[in-house]
Amino acid sequence: MDIMTFPARRPSVRRWAGVTAVVLATGLTLASCSNDDPVPASGETDEPTRTPKPSTSPSEEPSGTPSETPTEDDGTAVPVYFAGDGPRGPALFREFHRVSGDPLLETARLVAGGGTPDDPDYRTLWPPVEITSVTATDGVLLVEVASDAFTERPDGMSKRQAGLAVQQLVYSLQGVQQERVPVMVQREGGLPLFGLPTDAPFEAASALRTLNLVNITSPAEGDTVTGDTLTVTGVANSFEASGPCRLVVGGQEVALEGYQSDGWMDDKLFPFEVELPLDGVTGEAVVQCETDDPSGGAEGNGPAIDTKTITVQ
Repeated sequence: MDIMTFPARRPSVRRWAGVTAVVLATGLTLASCSNDDPVPASGETDEPTRTPKPSTSPSEEPSGTPSETPTEDDGTAVPVYFAGDGPRGPALFREFHRVSGDPLLETARLVAGGGTPDDPDYRTLWPPVEITSVTATDGVLLVEVASDAFTERPDGMSKRQAGLAVQQLVYSLQGVQQERVPVMVQREGGLPLFGLPTDAPFEAASALRTLNLVNITSPAEGDTVTGDTLTVTGVANSFEASGPCRLVVGGQEVALEGYQSDGWMDDKLFPFEVELPLDGVTGEAVVQCETDDPSGGAEGNGPAIDTKTITVQ
């Protein structure tokens, strides 16, 4: 198992208010739950994780999936993973969409070029690809791709982007299923997809290598909010499980509070919640949450960031 070691840092007063310091010994290590390399310093990411046969053992339920149970008229809220820009290059961000019909199939279609993210900072890496069915069967999620298009990578898609595109599908479908079930792409004649073989299922790659390390869940992009305070929720994996959330109006920071997530020493993102004051704020505002940057910009690629543009009434 490969280990990523964070740089040691003296305990210090946090740069933002509202965070309870977590005192840790120096030289802490963060162990990945996979056998992959440590989090890359450049823009590299995992190739899609393969398994020679479907997994039959129970696996951890993906965190942060919708807890609500919408009515049939409302449709179903599903998590969809899109690509955005992280400090090490493209990474996956999650946002929730409401779909009618079969949740697995409609989610796959949103990923495969059939939907537009609400957040303009996000995008899908897929060219339009026809998905005919998604079935939970025999310990896998079976995705049927109708045509023989894009057996090789389309122009402009790198090998890394091809792997991340497949992870968009894997993470999204596993989020809907609320189970870490391998995803099998089925094509006539066993053709590859984006140059990647489809003869074995794809597993979810390391979260720390694949996901942006902070992701705002609420408010959602475009929300209108009222009241004296704004409750911001999300998921993150940040140094000492803490980081700042800001409220920015007209390019000026008007509020700053620190979040404390439920953990950081595992290969996943952990929930957090923080309150931002809205006193005197009206009109368009930007909520910006970040991971902690222990070096203050002196080392590494800087913090992971996610933003949501909202309207305050």
